[in-house]
Amino acid sequence: MLRVEDWAEIRRLHRAEGMPIKAIARLLGVSKNTVKAAVASNGPPKYERTPRGSIVDVVEPRLHELLKVWPEMPATVIAERIGWTRSMTVLKNRVRELRHVYLPPDPASRTSYAPGELAQCDLWFPDVDIPLSAGQNGRGTGPVITMVQGYSRWISGRLIPSRQTEDLFAGQWALIHELGAVPKALVWDGESAVGRWRGRRCELTQATQAFRGTLGIKMVLCKPGDPEAKGLVERAHRYFETSFLPGRIFTSPDDFNAQFAQWLTKANTRIHRRLDCRPSERIELDREAMLALPPVAPTTGWHFTQRLPRDYYVRVASNDYSVHPAAVGRRIEVFGDLERVWVTCEGTLVAEHARCWARHQSLTDPVHARAAEALRRERTNLHMERAEMDVERRALTDYDRALGLALASPSPSGHTEDGSQGLPEPGFSEGVA
Repeated sequence: MLRVEDWAEIRRLHRAEGMPIKAIARLLGVSKNTVKAAVASNGPPKYERTPRGSIVDVVEPRLHELLKVWPEMPATVIAERIGWTRSMTVLKNRVRELRHVYLPPDPASRTSYAPGELAQCDLWFPDVDIPLSAGQNGRGTGPVITMVQGYSRWISGRLIPSRQTEDLFAGQWALIHELGAVPKALVWDGESAVGRWRGRRCELTQATQAFRGTLGIKMVLCKPGDPEAKGLVERAHRYFETSFLPGRIFTSPDDFNAQFAQWLTKANTRIHRRLDCRPSERIELDREAMLALPPVAPTTGWHFTQRLPRDYYVRVASNDYSVHPAAVGRRIEVFGDLERVWVTCEGTLVAEHARCWARHQSLTDPVHARAAEALRRERTNLHMERAEMDVERRALTDYDRALGLALASPSPSGHTEDGSQGLPEPGFSEGVA
């Protein structure tokens, strides 16, 4: 067979040099017919093996019969029906080729989103050390709430203290407020704080209904076992793990959020492979089609009322925060968000603390501790003063008069004023001087 390099040289000598066919055959040591064939060909010579029959050719008619009636029959069942004892690989390959003859075409649909249509949300648990207070570590426990816009692929996210309802919707509102507009629909996976599927019915929590009602949007809860429904945010999580986490060290949750926000600014300006453009180039059109922020922010975070106990502490998300002891026994209101915890009593601020990300801690304000000590000392002194006060002593005759034993007092002669002889004084026996 003529080699490719010889074929190329023959065509060069004939076309560029104008050398006759006989001279080319004599120069390269090939026959004239070979030279003629090379000059006449339009492509390089290619070895083609003569096709040989396959062991499946014998049973192919039977394959057509089965696939015509049951086009989705598995190849293993077909092998059992026809008594196949040879290699399963060649049989599966032939079945794969023939199956499309009897199955209707099933083209995949390309998912596209209109501007402002929806955003996909989820929680990401980074497997990295994030130091918390009290020597605790947030590896794999501190969730990052993420949100990816469907049209622009704009990514936003931040680390939140927990996945509880109060923290989850506080983080959701923080991302929306930072975006400056509200997507018309939010897609969530089966997060317990958002809702769940009961049979064929989707049940959203009361907090979710209140949140979406204030924003005027739709909440879409994905069905179990349907990861493709939120593939945008799932791919974003893989992008975080491969491009953001490697080589980074975090000193606190605030440091994590600062580094993450700085990295997202660059990530949103990269060329998106699917869009062939940058998310930053599409976010403005996406934002213009979204809903405006509501005039009143939705109620998020922690909010409850109680009567302050004697130990002057309130509990928010497994941590205890001190309150000024002057409010002991009075009705107070407790508020908490992602950054701080504060307490009011009749409209007056009586406590304010930075939010603690660790668990099962007691946070005491030194001012509250000194005030409690002063109140305890004042109360102790008051009890001591009451104990030292002189107590009035009643005369014994007052008790005799109250019991009806008091009579007129005797005269010096031993007779009363009415002439009768008086009784002996109480406490003394008769006849005793």
